[in-house]
Amino acid sequence: MDKMSTVEMQIAERARKYPREALTNLNQYVDVTLLKESLASLNKKGASGVDGETWEHYHARASERIPQLLAAFKSGEYRAPNIRRVYIPKGDGKTQRPLGLPTVEDKVLQTAVTKILTPIYEQIFHDTSYGFRTGKSPHQALEALFQEVSFKGKRYIIDADMQNYFGSIDHQCLREFLDLRIKDGVIRRMIDKWLKAGILEEGQVVYPKEGTPQGGTISPLLSNVYLHYVLDAWFKEQIQPLLKGKSFIIRYADDFLLGFSQLEDARRVMEVLPKRLGKYGLTLHPEKTRLIEMEKGKQQPGNTFDFLGFTHYMSKSRKGRPVLSRKTSSKKLRMSLQRMQTWIISNRHNGVTELIAGVNLKLKGHYGYYGITFNSRKLNSYFHQTKRILHKWINRCGGKPVWNWERFTKLITVWMPLDKPRIYHSYQLAKP
Repeated sequence: MDKMSTVEMQIAERARKYPREALTNLNQYVDVTLLKESLASLNKKGASGVDGETWEHYHARASERIPQLLAAFKSGEYRAPNIRRVYIPKGDGKTQRPLGLPTVEDKVLQTAVTKILTPIYEQIFHDTSYGFRTGKSPHQALEALFQEVSFKGKRYIIDADMQNYFGSIDHQCLREFLDLRIKDGVIRRMIDKWLKAGILEEGQVVYPKEGTPQGGTISPLLSNVYLHYVLDAWFKEQIQPLLKGKSFIIRYADDFLLGFSQLEDARRVMEVLPKRLGKYGLTLHPEKTRLIEMEKGKQQPGNTFDFLGFTHYMSKSRKGRPVLSRKTSSKKLRMSLQRMQTWIISNRHNGVTELIAGVNLKLKGHYGYYGITFNSRKLNSYFHQTKRILHKWINRCGGKPVWNWERFTKLITVWMPLDKPRIYHSYQLAKP
């Protein structure tokens, strides 16, 4: 068993032994070995921070830099560098969301501290929280949702959408939540420095008073800690015992659903939910947050919802039972096809063999996520539209078009077959 696994086990054991106490002296576990492991775990092609340093450059001097980083961290002399902010397209293709890019060295230290804190919080996080956790996946969240709605009759769904969650986290509230489990002064001061780090955008540096920058490796953990106390624990410990019927919560990062067996319960929670979140600086999107009454075996406007890239709706199983079905959301399908076309256009001059090999990799990636029970029709749509895009642009590689549809069909079915759709996530329980 490697050293990191041993360290995680030691910390987890301490957390179990003292479940109601804040732990101290955790920084002792941050050493040269852990920092080197953290460096090795980073994306080697990740974008640089404000200093422009690449992973390769830092790695080449790691034997010198990492001991210096460790000493600065332990002594409190380490200063969190500014974070370079860039913008990436959101799901609607029209707006953008901010992404923070720390320096390589800062990511190394953030990753190490995250490795120390994760075993502590894994002891208290609820099983219904799926985002950014080892051993948890979107498909587990989707299967849990399927079971709750299809077989347990929780058909009244609150589809919640928070506005600018990562930018709205209240620093003082987060500190109070951290106080409950973490009292190590070195680590807590370091977290404060990260929260206060300047953000560099278009040559200007601003210092945030709230939020955690998306892109930092410690941000997912901090955001999970925040919503654990604000939402998960509140709903399970304070709300569910007061409800007349059965209910559930399923959360993936800042996306969450609440489900109820009784309409009255759903309405009561819908009324108090904005007040609860508002107490901690969070806001529900008034137009995108809805209470949905799922009807048996019907797909109609107003009783479908999107979650984790899928549109969910009620239909009937082969045995005639009402079940929750899912299909790739129109927005995600459109985005996937746009990305495929962009890639094909950029790589169409690389030769047919290399081009089709690349397309197949992208097809497999799409099937690997969206290849789920009930989604065959949308998978086939993605496959057939990809074929049309490929046929269009393979004939624009220069010179006269040589791939008529008949010859092209032979190319992708016999000579260099395109990967056909397949279901990767098929559950026996999902076939009643």
